[in-house]
Amino acid sequence: MKVPRSARPVRCALLAIVLVATAGCSPYPAAPDTRTDAVVDVIHGVEFTDDYRWLEDQESAQTRQWIAAQNAYAETIVGESPLRDRIRARLAELMDIPDVGSPRRSGEYEYFTMRRKGEEAPVIYRRPVPEEEDADDPDLAGEYEVVLDPEDLDPGYRTLLSIMNFSPDGDAMMYSIRVGGADEIEIRFLDLDILTDLPERLPRALYSGVNFDDEGQGFYYTHRSREAGPRIRHHVFGSPWDDDAEIFGEGVGPTSFLSMNTVGDGRYRIFGVQHGWARNDFYIQDLKGSGEIRPLVVDVAAHFAVRFREGRLYVRTDMGAPMYRLMVVDPEHPEPEHWEELIAESDDLFESYSFIDGKIYATYLHDVSNRIRIFEEDGTPAGEVEVPEYLSATIRGDGRGKALLTLRGYLLPNATYDLDLTDGDREMSEESEVPFESAALEVEQVWYTSLDGTRAPMYVIHRQGIRLDGSHPTLLNGYGGFNSNTKPGFSTTAAVWLELGGVYAVATLRGGGEYGEAWHRDGMLENKQHVFEDFIAAGEWLVDNGYTSPDRLGINGASNGGLLVASAMTQRPDLFRAVLCAYPDLDMVRFNTFGATNNLPALLEYGDASILEQFEAIRQYSPYQAVEVGVDYPAVMLTTGDLDTRVPPLQARRMTARLQAATSSGLPVILYYDEKGGHAAGRGRPLSLRIEDAAREITFLAQQLGLGVK
Repeated sequence: MKVPRSARPVRCALLAIVLVATAGCSPYPAAPDTRTDAVVDVIHGVEFTDDYRWLEDQESAQTRQWIAAQNAYAETIVGESPLRDRIRARLAELMDIPDVGSPRRSGEYEYFTMRRKGEEAPVIYRRPVPEEEDADDPDLAGEYEVVLDPEDLDPGYRTLLSIMNFSPDGDAMMYSIRVGGADEIEIRFLDLDILTDLPERLPRALYSGVNFDDEGQGFYYTHRSREAGPRIRHHVFGSPWDDDAEIFGEGVGPTSFLSMNTVGDGRYRIFGVQHGWARNDFYIQDLKGSGEIRPLVVDVAAHFAVRFREGRLYVRTDMGAPMYRLMVVDPEHPEPEHWEELIAESDDLFESYSFIDGKIYATYLHDVSNRIRIFEEDGTPAGEVEVPEYLSATIRGDGRGKALLTLRGYLLPNATYDLDLTDGDREMSEESEVPFESAALEVEQVWYTSLDGTRAPMYVIHRQGIRLDGSHPTLLNGYGGFNSNTKPGFSTTAAVWLELGGVYAVATLRGGGEYGEAWHRDGMLENKQHVFEDFIAAGEWLVDNGYTSPDRLGINGASNGGLLVASAMTQRPDLFRAVLCAYPDLDMVRFNTFGATNNLPALLEYGDASILEQFEAIRQYSPYQAVEVGVDYPAVMLTTGDLDTRVPPLQARRMTARLQAATSSGLPVILYYDEKGGHAAGRGRPLSLRIEDAAREITFLAQQLGLGVK
């Protein structure tokens, strides 16, 4: 529930690094001047005035000058300090550890990415496939050879190289080039005999599902465009691009995604059409039969994840089972009326499964913590793999009669065990090199109640034995959208925050998939406001139960999580002291008009303001329009960058200007803007820059909440 404006406390800072005090004073320098130039929109008869529409012109000289001034102002507010030095140094210790990707065999070599300690970015290497007896001994496994080094393309390491796949004969490697964390990639093909690029390449654009064909004479690819939507095409090496055959996608619009898998030794193709994040269709094509593409499930409000194994299709679906079940399908008779249930729905969310040594290992989510159950291949229960509470878990066969069990949590970086499938014994196979000590910390799961009575869990991580006196700087995180499960996992940001003495909390919110599709739908489209009410209720619980107070409570979120924290802040500015809002969606009223190709599917999650019923819901929470002059807003740090083509950065630019002009709290509103960065912020950025960005953000929050400050 909103607190009346007149009842909200007036706050301002006595010092730039400590907490509140009296009204009417501010030790912070004023934000840069931003000119106003009013534009009026009338949408469904409702008038909206925008003073900062001119900031949408990303390339104008005035916008570039404004960005430079905002970056300088942000640095002035955060500043260099012993605290920032300490955070920067600790982040370097946590993040600068060796990182080796899983090897992939092609021909006589295995290929992998590796970033050694002290290096800025991963390099693609290869080595001869080791003899079986030498496979686990790095000294006997062959010399590493550099295949591709990103420094050769970009000495600033803002370019990421990734292995995609290999030709059937092992003579060529497909790889992608991503610049600055943008979603768009360029795709090239490397001759592995001479380590030289082939002439063919796909120019920088949005691609998915790029794979060599079975003969290695060409490749399939899915290309997205704003006008036509996605299309799956086939290209033959050496032929004109205009000759590419369209395989699938006619009539599919730009709000959908496409996928294609060729299975059954090339006999069948399975096509998927994902409509937002609430449903998908799938089709089958028998290439040795008529070749007709047959719809199997279309226009059904459910999800279908299809896998082929030993002549049968396995379909994990929530059709008729909100928490998912596993069905078996004969591809000769694939109509839904012929499907057979293999694993029935349970009270827990059925997330995934693996076939290992003649059994099915099914991973479930129980109150946002993983469990692994074992079934015979006929679906008969056959036991369970023990997983400690409050952890995420994955399991896969290792090809040697054992399984690899990987566990991760808020206090546990990845730990992988060799699991004996006969007696359940496990032995550490790979332990994280992250230098983090968790003995003095603890994880607890609590339950809070949202405005409409919905109960949800929240993880709270803190030092053991803390006093619940409301004094602890606390950082609350959440996401709540796109059917995404927010599960336990290790975060270097959280680790530093905890080591400094703070409390770190993660709220489970509607809009995610933690409790099935009903939970997701209760936080999307016209129900999106439920997500913000959940998050606000989680913050209130932390205050009411003595973990923190409004003047020591901060919130952070990115992308859809940026929308979350901005909406929570504009609806309850009195509840929070500091906000970190990264790469955010903010102007939801005009979201449908923005020109990015890859933001269109999100209309099926957020809603489209051109539709009256959805507009009425959107305008009630859209953060940009919710900003009011004269309100005591928290300290806010927004981040974005020029190359964000998923969440248009014009939103963060305009929101910064509007908040700076509106707030009366005396607390700073700053924008850090990466002129070479995109939405995939962790990709296409050198390690040193990632450390610097994280240090800036944690320092800002710590200063505002009084964490680590004497």
